[in-house]
Amino acid sequence: MAQTQEGVYRRQDSSFWWIATTFPNGKRIRQSSGTEIRQDAEALLAKIRLEAFREHHFGIKPQRTWQEAAVRYLAIKANLRSIKDVQRICCKLDPILGHLMLNQITGDVIWSVIQSVLAKGNKPATVNRYLALIRSLLRMARDEWQWIDAMPKIRFLTGETERDRWLTREEATRLIVASPSHLAALIRFALATGCRAKEITGLEWSRVDLERQTAWLNQTKNGTPRGVPLNHDAVIVLEEQLGKHPQFCFTYHGKPIRWEITNSAWHTALEKAGLNDFRFHDLRHTWASWHRQAGTSCDELKDLGGWKSRVMVDRYAKYATEHLRVAAARIERERGGHVIELSRFCHVQKEKRG
Repeated sequence: MAQTQEGVYRRQDSSFWWIATTFPNGKRIRQSSGTEIRQDAEALLAKIRLEAFREHHFGIKPQRTWQEAAVRYLAIKANLRSIKDVQRICCKLDPILGHLMLNQITGDVIWSVIQSVLAKGNKPATVNRYLALIRSLLRMARDEWQWIDAMPKIRFLTGETERDRWLTREEATRLIVASPSHLAALIRFALATGCRAKEITGLEWSRVDLERQTAWLNQTKNGTPRGVPLNHDAVIVLEEQLGKHPQFCFTYHGKPIRWEITNSAWHTALEKAGLNDFRFHDLRHTWASWHRQAGTSCDELKDLGGWKSRVMVDRYAKYATEHLRVAAARIERERGGHVIELSRFCHVQKEKRG
């Protein structure tokens, strides 16, 4: 087959018709049409040529489908730890958005997504996960791929209940005492550092410097390696693990912990400690809550916890009230707080005039 051939043609190694053309900007394409019908292949080639002509001469972007965008989005997000959740949401959205072009996704379409998800009995939190993915994908299509010029404004639903579960010092002690030694070590380290479960179980001795009291994490949720300062409590836990395994810091019967931490041992410990509705990840919430109660600023907590923004950190702001003490003391009786009875004074004056 001559390299200069353009149009629709056959290849010996394929049952499909192939297309080849040169765009106005000089770019060449040569690809399978994905069809064995010549007329369909010719129609696809005409469509591609028309879109290239309109984009080159008039600046009109070719229309892209939601499915095209979803495929590229999933490829970019392939390394996320939560990629299975992303794939699941994309599959759930396909019956609603799969037949649409990106520029057809309007506010009304977003509303139909909301209604469809709610109609299945899902809570606002679930709906917001769907909306977050749609917004992220459309922003990427607009800002990075330049597939669209605009996107609808997407607001999350109100009424999502924020999880606010953390332990007191006494409850934490009960949980540690009720846990087997390997699990107690994980719990103590989580409470001392705020590390997530997989960050702890994946921690290797090569990434720990006990003299400098620092650990370096390479398996973080957001994919960005970060350093973790080790306080005295964390150092004690690690020193207790020395010699148990040549590579991993935390083990069970001499082997790395590869299974989910919240197994039967976890639930048994919760029952013995008299705790309910508590997840291992809530130890991170406990750690953050303790820090704010101890006076750690949100900016310090953001760096300690490895968050990229203040959004997640601000949820713990309610636990620190030191900066409001002066304001709260202004009306104390013992301090002789001066309160002007302005509203009552005005009311009395109106009565006298009457």
